[in-house]
Amino acid sequence: MYCESADTFLNELHKLFERKKKSGSIWITMKRSNQKPARKEGAGSSKKKQQKKKGSTPPPSAAEAEYKCLIRATDGKRKISTAVAASEIVKFQSSYALILRAHMDSLKKREKSKPKKEAAANGMMGIIYILVSSLHW
Repeated sequence: MYCESADTFLNELHKLFERKKKSGSIWITMKRSNQKPARKEGAGSSKKKQQKKKGSTPPPSAAEAEYKCLIRATDGKRKISTAVAASEIVKFQSSYALILRAHMDSLKKREKSKPKKEAAANGMMGIIYILVSSLHW
């Protein structure tokens, strides 16, 4: 489902988090979108079209173009997305951060285990010590 405004996207994201609070995952992706209008003009244009084209204003350069941020969220079954303009991204990020913080309580804590490298390193140090001490005799 495409949301026209960022506010409706954030409301739908909140609902998505509420549905998956007990179990499940949510994937959120963000990327820059540079959607350009499609060209309808063919490669072999006539002279009249070229003359009309010369009088028209040139398209904005890449430096002047305002890019949008495309944001998608899914739980595997339901997909939501929106596009946020660069001028509105700060407002969106602050609202987005509030929603993420509100739903951080449903995260699972990871189990900590002793790394195997430390155990192997301790055993290796004993062997090196024995070899070094035997060389002094």
